Amino acid sequence: MTRSNPARKVTKPLLVVFALLVLVGVISFFVQLAGKHPEKAWHAYHLNFLLWSAVAQGGLLFSIVMHLVGARWSQPMQRLAESFAAFFPVSFVLFILLFLGREYLFPWLHLEHGKDLWLNLPFLFSRDLVGLLLLYGLGLAYLYYALRIELEPGETKGKLRGFLLRGKTGSEEETLGYKKKMTVLSVLYILAYAFVLTLISFDLVMSMEPHWFSTLFGAYAFAKAFYLGLAALMILSALFYLGTGEEGSLTSSHFHDLGKLLFAFCLVWADFFYVQLLVIWYGNISEETIYVIQRVMLLPWRPLAWAVMIVGFVIPFFILLNRKIKSKPAPMIILCTVVIIVLWFEHLLLLGPAWNHHLTTLPVGPTDLLITLGFLGLMAFSVASFLRLFPEFTPERTR
Repeated sequence: MTRSNPARKVTKPLLVVFALLVLVGVISFFVQLAGKHPEKAWHAYHLNFLLWSAVAQGGLLFSIVMHLVGARWSQPMQRLAESFAAFFPVSFVLFILLFLGREYLFPWLHLEHGKDLWLNLPFLFSRDLVGLLLLYGLGLAYLYYALRIELEPGETKGKLRGFLLRGKTGSEEETLGYKKKMTVLSVLYILAYAFVLTLISFDLVMSMEPHWFSTLFGAYAFAKAFYLGLAALMILSALFYLGTGEEGSLTSSHFHDLGKLLFAFCLVWADFFYVQLLVIWYGNISEETIYVIQRVMLLPWRPLAWAVMIVGFVIPFFILLNRKIKSKPAPMIILCTVVIIVLWFEHLLLLGPAWNHHLTTLPVGPTDLLITLGFLGLMAFSVASFLRLFPEFTPERTR
């Protein structure tokens, strides 16, 4: 049966738009780098690397979890979620380039912190590089078998499809074998996801304040990444639904179910935020409380902290209680866009005070926005290119 393919109709002009966004971001980064405050360029780069990498890591996790539990309702969204893995190679390269800005990013480089065995650049970048290589390798291996299952043996147009379909017979026994391998890779990816995101959060976020620590920070980071991934998946699914209408396999019930999962991880993220705050506050240990005091009680960060909690948790909490809103793609696009923007500012809240001392205003300017748009363009270009190359992964009723 001939497939209708909305992906090929809409992504070609969009790819140009996304490429222009990337170009704007790159130009803005180098303009800022050549100016009086080059550190601001690297701060924006670092923050956006963490945010958009988390979107991709959490987005693929949705498909992996749904595969592992055998959920049937989510299959159209699983395919879309798998497209986020296209950002993994980009994220890996971005991490390597992060080394170039090391002098501007790690305040502990020239401080006495007593943790030289752990906090030294060669060891930090080596372990994080290996961790990301493991996580992304498992994710791409899972995607490889997902592609092997979805693609038809006769569709070998292009070298990449030829490579993916090499030796495939299309038998039921072969497909069952692929699914078993995907199950094993799913378990390994989940374990790597928890470990690597904990490591990254310790090294690239918590280490900015080398005398502060939290044993819950890793769990907070990977729960937040899944929250981000669900929000991004909701936006992508809603855009396809609005673009295809009745032609697609997505229905309002899909959005309702995904909305319930989004609601759950909104609660999990806020709970981890609150639990960390509560334990530190009642413990009243000076090296722990100073971290909270800087971000919650002192200007200019105090209004931002309240805004993150209210807009990132309270408002989504009450909105997502409503069944009808969860089932409507357009309102969910708006809500999830707000969630991603708020979590961008939440990253700023965690990192900003370590980079910027004695400020009276938030260190956010037009360049930060333009660099962020560049990273958004990279993510969108990666996902759109994947879906254009593999239209089998678009949610179409005729599949």
